[in-house]
Amino acid sequence: MTSSLTSPPPSEAVSSPDSRSTPLDVERSVRDRYSEGAATRVEALCCPVDYDPKYLKILPEEVLERDYGCGDPSRYVREGEVVLDLGSGGGKICFIASQIVGPGGRVIGVDMNPDMLDLARRNAPVVAERIGYANVEFHRGRIQDLQLPLDAVDARLAEHPVRSADDLAKHATWERDLRAQLPMIADNSVDVVVSNCVLNLVDDAAKPQLIREIFRVLKVGGRIAISDIISDEVAPQSLRDDSELWSGCISGAFQEMELLTLLEQAGFHAICWDKWDAAPWQIVNGIEFRSATVTAHKGKQGPCWEGNQAVIFKGPWKQVEDDDGHVLRRGERVAVCEKTFRILTSEPYRDQVIAVEPIEPVTEQLPFDCSRTVARHPRETKGLEYDLTTEAAACCAPGTTC
Repeated sequence: MTSSLTSPPPSEAVSSPDSRSTPLDVERSVRDRYSEGAATRVEALCCPVDYDPKYLKILPEEVLERDYGCGDPSRYVREGEVVLDLGSGGGKICFIASQIVGPGGRVIGVDMNPDMLDLARRNAPVVAERIGYANVEFHRGRIQDLQLPLDAVDARLAEHPVRSADDLAKHATWERDLRAQLPMIADNSVDVVVSNCVLNLVDDAAKPQLIREIFRVLKVGGRIAISDIISDEVAPQSLRDDSELWSGCISGAFQEMELLTLLEQAGFHAICWDKWDAAPWQIVNGIEFRSATVTAHKGKQGPCWEGNQAVIFKGPWKQVEDDDGHVLRRGERVAVCEKTFRILTSEPYRDQVIAVEPIEPVTEQLPFDCSRTVARHPRETKGLEYDLTTEAAACCAPGTTC
């Protein structure tokens, strides 16, 4: 389904100086504007997005009407997976993902806005009844702090109000213990993290922590699909101080290279712009803001062991470098460890390389030096004593010529 909604022109998007706020007002501004968006449709909070209509048929109308996003990360979800949606809002992406993962999967939505969560939670039983199973849960929390459940915090503060410095210290100890013993989202527990136009709403100072939290909760081999608004230039402070532009997905947008760098620093690999809108969503003071979807994977960490394996980069580039610093020259057998071999012969790399397995598997586990790139001599893979001679293999179909 294609939305026909359009955003206001740039001249209308720039707020007056009176609307400017301090960074401390960012969360309040976002909360207030999306509380409004939970009650009634706010046109300026969304981009045109195409969703698979077969997943929209069972969704309640109010969920469809009060959805705000700039992409469809649900199309990266697979059957049976555990999915985490950051900034789940009214639940649209969660409810689509619940149909894709099926009864064997699980979908978790996290949002800090009580009004949006109420919209999602009251419609979850409706969706469950229509699809025949319940596999979606919603939590209130900050997406840059996926350990702390805010509903639990509110419940404790209602029973144990903070009236003194001593009370505050006791509460801080309680929060610390809760994070360690019963985190909202556990370490290494999620197959895929998705988000739809929400990361830009987090304060700049918390964005590195946000990316680290995403990495923490993913399983080894897990991945992300983040649809968000990015900018081609760094937004000046005058835009970043504007609460209206911040809650409108402008001021807090990642500069395109900033997002990729933070993902790389957190330890992700296979980082890729999978979707990139050629036409900007908005242009403000000459800065282009567009919708894009970035994908990335977790799993390059760990020991390196020798397996006598190699990969050959097919081309067409003369050479490429992976996220561990291995330089793959076109056509060359490059020696790699077992871990790197497994990564480079899996999605999303496998169509770009030729896998070279050893004839005899390695029986002794020896460390492999992954800090350098070296060619793999064919004899390392075939074996030094390899001396086989064969007849020419048939390379043409009967009755044809080669």
